[in-house]
Amino acid sequence: MEPPSATPHRRRVHWLGSLLTVSLLIFWSPSITAQLTIESVPFSAAEGNDVLLLLLNPPTDTLIYIWYKGESRDNNNKIASYGTGAPQPNATGPAHSGRETIYPNGSLLFQNVTLEDTGIYTLQITKTNGDNEVLAGQIRVHPELPKPFITSNSSNPVEDQDSVTLTCDPETQNTTYQWLINNQSLPDRARLELSTDNRTLTIHNVTRNDTGPYECETRNPVNARRSDPFILNVLYGPDTPTISPSDWHYPPGANLTLSCNAISNPPAQYFWLINGNYLQSAQVLFIPNVTVSDGGNYTCHVHSNATGLSRTTVKTITVSESVTKPSIQASNTTVREHEGPVILTCLTNHTGISIQWVFHGQILRLTDRMTLSQDNSSLTIGTVKREDAGVYLCKVYNLVSSSTSDPLNLTVKYYDPAPESSGLSGGAIAGIMAGALAGVALTAALVYFLCIRNTGGSGPF
Repeated sequence: MEPPSATPHRRRVHWLGSLLTVSLLIFWSPSITAQLTIESVPFSAAEGNDVLLLLLNPPTDTLIYIWYKGESRDNNNKIASYGTGAPQPNATGPAHSGRETIYPNGSLLFQNVTLEDTGIYTLQITKTNGDNEVLAGQIRVHPELPKPFITSNSSNPVEDQDSVTLTCDPETQNTTYQWLINNQSLPDRARLELSTDNRTLTIHNVTRNDTGPYECETRNPVNARRSDPFILNVLYGPDTPTISPSDWHYPPGANLTLSCNAISNPPAQYFWLINGNYLQSAQVLFIPNVTVSDGGNYTCHVHSNATGLSRTTVKTITVSESVTKPSIQASNTTVREHEGPVILTCLTNHTGISIQWVFHGQILRLTDRMTLSQDNSSLTIGTVKREDAGVYLCKVYNLVSSSTSDPLNLTVKYYDPAPESSGLSGGAIAGIMAGALAGVALTAALVYFLCIRNTGGSGPF
């Protein structure tokens, strides 16, 4: 007799036909030394599957096989019997459920097993000489595991404040539990704690990195099931906000747009203040056509009702007008060398600007005789020297514009003394001059004499 095939959704064993063929061959193949044993095929089975208690190396002189449920061979525990020489070899007993089939080789098939089928089964073999052999086999039936699911003792834990316990449900007997995070085994962390049976996972002092997903897997000897992913909604933040863009200086008439962003779960509430005064509730602040009065300290304040935390960031905004042309005022524009001081002042109507001095077309390099006021608006030359003469300019600028004054020329007068004398006295000088005049007169007389002589010598004899 062949065992009935199983429907696919019951996942019954489909290999029993070939197995029974092997067992029947064993039955008809005499063996003297082989040990008489009973083997459960499969060793463990899920509910709804088929199990064969396979008799290995049955004796050749068997008269009748009788199977009993349990260890007692009481008639009430009789399941079925098979007589090798009887006209109707098969017979059933009080313990027969309608799902058991006994084969000529003494093997017993259970179809569509249930948890109640788990236990010990006894086989009595009566031989033709009247001797009995008694063996026991065992069936192990495990429940078909339901799909597990994860429950949490806290639906919205707060970061660094709460601990969370995840439970893998339902609880089933003879089941092992395993947890996975991000589809990987649990990392070795001090904050993760498993119960003795691994069914519950506790995460101490949760952080935003503990969101998961989490999965639990259940296993018994015959099957395994895995839960759907579970995401832990950890409440955190807000973190310190950031204000964009990075620009902080604007000209009058520009549009000011400031955006505040803070990482938070759930999203935080945003408030804007200027110079400590409430402005509006919004994540983005927009002020069109700004003026100088719109400059100041802009504070973005974020708050989370879920965590009770608040954070702030301050950004200073400056609104500056375009600078106008400055002028230079001098305490003196013409001065004698080694006199002083001379004070040059750069005059401007603006505040909060920078001032730079230019001399001979280059940024002025201060000497040890020059000092600048704290705001660079005044240049003082203590003792004036001739190299200080020249053209001076002052330049004023802010982040949006710059302007340069008209040139101012500083004149430095200085005196060069006459060359030093040779050291001769007045009388010596007069003597030299007289000698020179005498020499000139002597030369003129000699020339005259020569001319007369030449004239006289040229007359007739």
